[in-house]
Amino acid sequence: MGLFDWIGGQFIDVIEWTDDSHDTMVWRFPRQGNEIKYGAKLIVRESQVAVFVNEGEIADILTPGTYELETKNIPILTSLKHWDHGFNSPFKAEVYFLSMTRFTNLKWGTRNPITVRDPEFAMVRLRAFGTYEIRIAEPKTFMREIVGTDNHFTLDEIQVQLANLIVSKLAVVLGKDKTPVLDLAGNYELFGDFITKGIAPAFEDYGLKLERILVENISLPEAVEKAIDTRGSRAAVGNLDEHLKYQSAEALASGGAMSDMAGMGMGFAMAQEMAKGFSNSSQNYTQAQSTPTPPPPPSQTLYHVSNNGSSEGPYTIEQLKQMVTQASLTPTSYVWSEGFDGWKEAKVALPQLFTQVPPPPPPRGV
Repeated sequence: MGLFDWIGGQFIDVIEWTDDSHDTMVWRFPRQGNEIKYGAKLIVRESQVAVFVNEGEIADILTPGTYELETKNIPILTSLKHWDHGFNSPFKAEVYFLSMTRFTNLKWGTRNPITVRDPEFAMVRLRAFGTYEIRIAEPKTFMREIVGTDNHFTLDEIQVQLANLIVSKLAVVLGKDKTPVLDLAGNYELFGDFITKGIAPAFEDYGLKLERILVENISLPEAVEKAIDTRGSRAAVGNLDEHLKYQSAEALASGGAMSDMAGMGMGFAMAQEMAKGFSNSSQNYTQAQSTPTPPPPPSQTLYHVSNNGSSEGPYTIEQLKQMVTQASLTPTSYVWSEGFDGWKEAKVALPQLFTQVPPPPPPRGV
């Protein structure tokens, strides 16, 4: 390298940044020890700002336009310390370009369910995911809080942190929202606007503006989804009687096993109708007779007897009386009949059997 090439390499005449990566947020001009010549041209394009940093301190922020680096154009630079030559000789400074475009289609989502209160299901565990959009709003804050001395800062370096920030604030925002879970699916846009307003202030601390949050899906636990499906099925059926009639007609039309089952069902229904008809005819016939038919005799109560742990019977009350005379039923024997709450001693359950009990027979030979 010749002397004049070396001298020319020490001075930078044009400072600019063109980028087509779509994910670069901050890019530092590669000075590499070169000095910026007094009067050099600085080109800041639309959707960009240029930040001058001198000795670790932000000196000036320039908006879109073309600048000649002179005292009259950037007076803040001349007020910094150690500018002994007043820009009459080359100077050193770091120049950062910040992209002010909107960064879109950034992903967010809940890793674990968020428990929220719901007016219909009491408490529900929700999962949600979607996208969000941001832009740099305060270059000085963003440089100080996020970028630092990074010479090439991209979305990948902050995207995970911002997604976690959204999820961490989402539970608080959901707690303030009173929209029932069943209505969330039809109000994703309104719900997205609601949580955007609730979370946007947290992004301002980083010098960023949260443009919008889009909700793509809110999922419920499987048990709640089944409950919703069941409720929807019941509502879709409508009048149950009309629905059963329709199904029966469809089954008859299609034939096969379903037709047989439907035929059986209709047969039962016809039998019931015929029984009602016969009953009505019988009532009319009875009313026409002058002598009423006597009612059937009352049914006898049957009893079971337990001696030595074994159950015998059932017996009628007359049979029990004979057993008393034969001494096979004693007052301490246990009996049971329908309506009893358990086995009872015969003298308690049937005391009338023992009021006129003959004495035991005399011994033989007497």
